[in-house]
Formats: sequence, structure tokens, C-alpha cells
Amino acid sequence: MPVQQKVIAMRDNPVGPAKLASAQTSDGTAQLTIIKNARVLTMDPACPERACADIVIERGTIRAIGPDASRGVSGQHIVIDGAGHLVMPGLINAHFHSPTNFLKGALDSLPLELFMLYEVPSTPDAAVSARTAYVRTQLGAAEMLKLGVTAIQDDAFFLPSPSHAEIDAVMGAYRDIGIRATVALDQPNLPEIAKLPFLAEIVPAELRARLEAPAAMEADELLRHYDYLIDNWHQVDDGRLRAAVSCSAPQRVSVDYLRALDELSRQHDLPFYIHMLETRLQRVFGEVCLNGRSLIQYVDDLALLSDRMNVIHAVWIDDTDIGLLAEARAQVIHNPISNLRLGSGVMPFRRLAQAGVSIALGSDEIIADDSANLWSVMKTAALIHTIGDPDPDRWPVAGEILKCMFEGGATAMRQADRLGRIAPGFQADLIMLDLDTLPFTPLNDLARQLVYADASRAVVMTMVAGRVVMRDGKLLTIDERALRQEANTIMAAAFEQREALMRDAAEWLPHYRAMYQKMLDIDVRMNRWVGDANPTRN
Repeated sequence: MPVQQKVIAMRDNPVGPAKLASAQTSDGTAQLTIIKNARVLTMDPACPERACADIVIERGTIRAIGPDASRGVSGQHIVIDGAGHLVMPGLINAHFHSPTNFLKGALDSLPLELFMLYEVPSTPDAAVSARTAYVRTQLGAAEMLKLGVTAIQDDAFFLPSPSHAEIDAVMGAYRDIGIRATVALDQPNLPEIAKLPFLAEIVPAELRARLEAPAAMEADELLRHYDYLIDNWHQVDDGRLRAAVSCSAPQRVSVDYLRALDELSRQHDLPFYIHMLETRLQRVFGEVCLNGRSLIQYVDDLALLSDRMNVIHAVWIDDTDIGLLAEARAQVIHNPISNLRLGSGVMPFRRLAQAGVSIALGSDEIIADDSANLWSVMKTAALIHTIGDPDPDRWPVAGEILKCMFEGGATAMRQADRLGRIAPGFQADLIMLDLDTLPFTPLNDLARQLVYADASRAVVMTMVAGRVVMRDGKLLTIDERALRQEANTIMAAAFEQREALMRDAAEWLPHYRAMYQKMLDIDVRMNRWVGDANPTRN
């Protein structure tokens, strides 16, 4: 049943839609909202589920929940009838790169290091306008809000380097559409030749100068851009928009810059995004460039591994790495669809979980997932680990996956005390699902059907910080049709630029493929591929 038909404003008696605005603040957030008679998945360990309850929301925060929570509420407020619906926390996308939002379906699957030639072009010609960055960012956020994703961690990269105008465009896009976002500037500061093994001996001399060229922006200037991001956007809109830091990956930055980012993270209590051991080639990098240490061991040797770190992917890890992650209380962000798309391998989920490492879930970038559908991510995370372990007692179950989504995601965002749960004092980041839909007919087990049955088809309302931003498939904060039209216009105008970037990437592809093949000759004493794949060519 459409939620729009059930939204009314109340004083002592119901009034018409024209009166709704008087119960809201200037940004559309209701000062007092009551969701009545809903089935509620709270994700609160004290009471994980309620068969029928009211939720009282005041100025974006959950004030009370329970069968009689709305009793005695007086004055003007908005009532949303939740009968026949499930209310649950909004999904948390713990890892995302917004700059590829225009590129769904743009590439066939390739190993990451080859894929990145097309995804992150090294030429200055890849720069975009601030308006393009705004539209591009908002396009991904629009897709997520319609799917019930209320919070994202955006590890945004800027080509060739960040600017104040582009930072403002990204953050402004998130502000205007109404999603919760924590954003970092993902910018390496080392030349390409320092980030990857074997390239120096593979690439012909006439091309080597481009690999040895310094990064587009030095560490000091990058840190000044972080100061701008933090000073102007951190904790904006009552903390809905926040800053994070990112080194991209430890082998892509200088030690001094890595330390400076960690200090920023510590000083402001910011998440630290760091890609580590996503691919076999990254494991080989440690073997041949770090005296046999893994990248996780390298960061730990620098005394920088911490509970603020979001260790992204963590596929090619061993027991020593897992022990270090557990000791540091670092978070691991699992991106199972991206790992499949790029052939990166299967993360050792059960070993991490048994070690007590907190796991969150991410879609990664749209070019490597072709969507931002966290329901698909949950289903894939629940299924992919069954093919690498014959013991069914070690396979993930639906409740574990939901815990990764909500508790893990909130912990990764360093907001476990205010996100991922429907409980008093938590932010009202909620979604409503119609239980009278095919994913829940018949309803046998709520957790399993949320994880396996594509519940995205049942999402009828998305609320962020108490503000309804999507209802009955329609975004309420932007004109989606106009956004899609502008996105198509921008991409059409950029056709020649994109084709030139593709030709440039194709020139490098044979050399990067040779690097990839050479990597297969190095024994890393583990295998994260399944089926008939050989971990080496021997």
C-alpha cells in the first residue's frame, strides 16, 4: 500500500496535506513524527524485534519505541501508519567511490590493476567540472536512497587532484539530496612506478618517464585540502555530513603522508580508509618490495594500525594479518560483488569473524558493481563463502550478515552509538518495507528473506535523520528525471574525452598484463581463488 496515502498531520484531529509543512522544520525534517503499528526490526540486542510498535521521532532522533510509545504525545506532529509494514534501520554502505557513478556497464571484468587503467586515468585530461562532480555524486546517492541505503562512506578520488570547488560539489550533492555521507579525499602522492612491482623492468624506456612523473599534488597541499574539507564540511547538518581520511593504499603514499593522515584521523576521530591486500598482486608487492611483509604488517610496523582504520577488502590475508587486525580492533570492509567482478578472490570471512574482527559491507564503486544495491551485497556475502569451506557450520547465516550491515557499518563510520539501530537516542535513519509484497509472501523467516529474497522490491519509504527523503519510489528532495537528463547530457558531451582516455589506457594494457602474468610466478603460500584456478602458472 502506498505510504503517501498514510501520511497525515495531527493536532487533535487529522488535517489535510496542506498542513504537513507546519509540523516540519525548514529543511523538511519533522519536529515530531510518529510511526504507528509497525513491525520493527530494531537490531538492538536488548530487544531485536517488535511485532507491533510505535516509534516516536523528535528532531531527527528516536525518542521512544514500544507498543504505547506514542501515548500522551500532544501538539502538532506527523503520523505515518506502519500497519502491514516492516520498519528497520537504513542500510549502511561502508565503502563506495562516487567518481565512477557515470560508468556502470562501462567495462568487462578485469583484474584490479588492469581495470584501474580505465577507471582512474593518469592523464590530466580526466578532470571534470564542479557541476559534473555534483551531478555524478547525486546520481549514485539517488540510486541508494531509492534502495533504502541511508548512509555511505565515500572514498572519493579527484582527477588529477582535488580542488575546493570539487570538494564543495561532492559534499553539496550529499547535503542537497539528504543522505548521510562520510567523505575522504583518496589521493596517492607517489609516482606510479613506486606503487606496483615489476613495472620498471617491463615498461619500455620511452614510456617510463610517465610512470616516474611525480603525483599531481604533494602531501602538504593535499593536507591543506583536508583542512578545507574538515573546516567547511565536517559535522555539517547535525553531523549528517562528515569527513574521513584516506591514503588509498599504503603502497601508494609516502610514510610521512601516511603518518600525517593518521594524525588527522586521531585528532578529529575520523575513519581512516585504506585498501589492503585486495588482490594477489598486492600480496606479491609485499613479497618483493617489503622484504616479505604484507601490507598489513607494514602498516603495523609503522605503529599506524588502529581501530579507526577501515581495512578495505582484506582478501589475500593470512593468520598473522588477522591477528594484527584483531589486536588493533580495525574494521574490515567486505565488498563481495566487487571482488567477484574483478576476480580478486574470496575474503576469509569466518576466520576474521572468529578472531573478533568487525566486518562491514560495501558495494564499492559503481563501475565494479554496476549498481549500489546493498541487498545484493548482503545476499552475495551470505553465499560466496559456502564455496570455499565444506563445513556448513562455518558458513555465514542471515543474522550474521545483518549484523555486518548495521553494527559493522555503524562501527566503521565511528558512529556505533547513533547509527544502525532503532533505539532511543539513535538517529532516525529508517526504511519501511511493505510486507504484502512478493519477497515476503509467504513470510517464513524475516532475517533470511531480508538477506536472500531481494527485499529491495519492498522498500516504500526512506528516512534520514527524521526526514522522509523517498516515498513510494519517488525522491522528495530532488527532481530525479531532471538529474538523469543532465547526467546523460554530460556524458554525451564527454564522449570524445572518454574515448581518448580509453585509448590511452589501452596503450598501457599490454605492459600491465605482463606485470600481472609475472606476479603469478611468485609463491604467496595461499590461494583465495576457487574452482579450477591455479594460484600460480607452475
